[in-house]
Amino acid sequence: MSFDLHRLQNKIKAQFDSEALLEQAVTHRSVGKNNNERLEFLGDSILGFIIADELHTRFPEADEGVMSRLKAHLVNKEALAEIGKDLNLSDELVLGPGEMKSGGKHRASILSDAVEALIGAMYLDKGLDAARAWVFVVLKKRLSSLTLETASKDPKTQLQEYLQARGVKVPKYTIASITGLAHNQQFKVECDVFGVDEKVYSVASSRKKAEQMSAAKILNILQSHD
Repeated sequence: MSFDLHRLQNKIKAQFDSEALLEQAVTHRSVGKNNNERLEFLGDSILGFIIADELHTRFPEADEGVMSRLKAHLVNKEALAEIGKDLNLSDELVLGPGEMKSGGKHRASILSDAVEALIGAMYLDKGLDAARAWVFVVLKKRLSSLTLETASKDPKTQLQEYLQARGVKVPKYTIASITGLAHNQQFKVECDVFGVDEKVYSVASSRKKAEQMSAAKILNILQSHD
């Protein structure tokens, strides 16, 4: 699907003065020099500032460590990729032939980078207030469910409590594969939850870390549909 200014603006519910800037925001580096890497870099910093400012205001008693964990919970790559899916950005990404053929339009890292690039482009096109307003719209559900307890509980605990509160069975974690040498192994762990049809897995240097990462992904998926 080729770039369509009006279709994309309708999806993200934002109007741009610069069509070129918006197109660049969804253009992957596989296309060539005029890609979204610089906008992604800018958007990442702006998003970090907006969230840090909001957490500082919302939780006046929270210390730096708590706010850092809350921020990481809100704006990790998995959460941003879910936002990209919620906005149905996959079909709007401009990718090179190789990346398109390999399924890049559904890759979490590419989707999350595109979301950050959109924030960077919005800042350049409309200013900080517009970028902030858009961030609050796409993060509304996640922000509304945020509490200080979020920072004190790991993703597996949060997921289990979320499911228990809704009468859903506890998640099942399965090691799909273990690769690498004994001193440098990589664990691929799948997390299965009733009601989530897609395969969700993570790869990390330990089983525990991979389970936590998978739990965080599942939680983001479920919360995005609340």
